[in-house]
Amino acid sequence: METYTIIVLLLAATIRVATPLLLAALAGLFSERAGVIDLGLEGKMLGAAFAAAAVSAVTGSAWLGLGAAILTGAALALLIGFACITHRGNQVVAGMAVTIMVVGLAPSLALAWFGLGGQTPQLAAAGQRFTALPWPWADAARETPFPGLLYAELLGGHNLVVYLAAALVPASAWVLYRTRFGMRLRAVGENPHAVESAGVPVNALRYRAVLISGVLCGVAGAYLSTAANAGFVRDMTAGKGYLALAALIFGKWRPGPTLGACLLFAFTDAAAARMQGVALPLVGVVPVQFILALPYVLTVLLLAGFVGRAVPPKALGMPYAKER
Repeated sequence: METYTIIVLLLAATIRVATPLLLAALAGLFSERAGVIDLGLEGKMLGAAFAAAAVSAVTGSAWLGLGAAILTGAALALLIGFACITHRGNQVVAGMAVTIMVVGLAPSLALAWFGLGGQTPQLAAAGQRFTALPWPWADAARETPFPGLLYAELLGGHNLVVYLAAALVPASAWVLYRTRFGMRLRAVGENPHAVESAGVPVNALRYRAVLISGVLCGVAGAYLSTAANAGFVRDMTAGKGYLALAALIFGKWRPGPTLGACLLFAFTDAAAARMQGVALPLVGVVPVQFILALPYVLTVLLLAGFVGRAVPPKALGMPYAKER
């Protein structure tokens, strides 16, 4: 029974860890399906995390913090779009430049505004954070391991953003494959000249895709600082934007497989957290540094054997200039 409880709690932790990865991966999905490489996922998430925590700490409202995070993510996305779409700059350089800028700017602003060494004040649970939604009979259900614990921990025990991220997977699939906007978006990532010849403005579509990416990164950043944690700390994204990009590649730029990749990476992260201090047979206590590196090692191994079979959109990374 103890093993069963550990497995259920591990799966519940996997869902929570996967949420920011999934939101960022869906953000990259829209951007890259339109032909814009999104290496700015990390920076947009980090900037949004700071904005959410700072506004929530000052106003006392997690919802206002979420709004600030979305605006910050959208602004950073438009900055990347201005460099890459309007001025046809290098998309990789633009994304990395925004990330590097935010990595230095966010802690500096936090230090100047709050004087706490580059972080925001701790957020109170009441009002300033997104806490777990109460599910009916969840407390009583925990007393019954099966199916009560599954109901209380896997279905319940999560905040609103977790359920939103789960709902966005079928919603994204529907938008991309069942709507005119999605069809045009995918066409822009494959053959932008054909789309322009049909009378559809390519750059406008790419801006819309980049803006959607910024909004989703804003939600992901808000989750990190006002739901998964109680405030902003330096480098709190810890490479999650790059893991999300790896999950997107592993999922072949499709929502369903991308969800599976995010859950896989999140499971290794959650399992690594539980392995700390645990003695293994014939090995002993595994060093903490090795355990923390497990998700990234798995990412490298998976992509090393898989990336050659992942076919990106044909126009990905190619600036578009309208033919005259």
